[in-house]
Amino acid sequence: MAESWTDALRRLGAAQKGHARGAPAYSVYVNRKIGRVLAATAYVWGWTPNGVTAVSALFTFTAIALLCLAPVSVWLGIVVAVLLALGYAWDSADGQLARLRGGGSVAGEWLDHFVDALKIASLHLAVVIGLFRFTDIDAIWLLIPLGFSVVAVVTFFGMLLNDLLKGKNDVASTHTRGGGTAFRSLLLLPTDYGLLCLVFVLWGVPVVFLAVYGLVGLCCAGFLALAAAKWFREMRAIDAGRVSA
Repeated sequence: MAESWTDALRRLGAAQKGHARGAPAYSVYVNRKIGRVLAATAYVWGWTPNGVTAVSALFTFTAIALLCLAPVSVWLGIVVAVLLALGYAWDSADGQLARLRGGGSVAGEWLDHFVDALKIASLHLAVVIGLFRFTDIDAIWLLIPLGFSVVAVVTFFGMLLNDLLKGKNDVASTHTRGGGTAFRSLLLLPTDYGLLCLVFVLWGVPVVFLAVYGLVGLCCAGFLALAAAKWFREMRAIDAGRVSA
């Protein structure tokens, strides 16, 4: 007998572990729960994790294309925010669906990370294009999304590289589940991609959007500076352990 949606949702809820230490609040308390509902739905519909990743990409890149192609308006900002948030929720759902189906695959993990990399590399550039094409703001303000793009790409690469080198040297990753706290998650909220999605509701008022978006970018830059120093110390510690061994 096929498993019901309710049973699938209940099984996912029981299988959830504590969140990673670096997971911010929206991702933990909102996005994961929405993703759980979507994963249970995809499961009873017979979808695959890769299919869910494709749905996530469809929502996300539709929003990115709209930023580049459509005139700035209040309604466009709302639509873009909703599409980005849905894309993020489906991004959470693919891993949870894989868990429901008994485990993921290396190819699936590669596809998920590849789509994430493409999203991170293109979203802020779409902001540059949209503001340049459809507003009359001074070009100097375009340095904000360009800088945010650098911060976002380097942060994503740094996290992947950090975990890769730790795995290569048999060192446990700090992203291990179960290490997070509610206070830490709230403290990291300004760095949350989910929060960034919601900021686009301000897209119709470019000056306000840039102010809030720039503040979020500044918080992300501060996080990257602190994280980079921590990651480098961890790499130094691995070197020291190899020498002493």
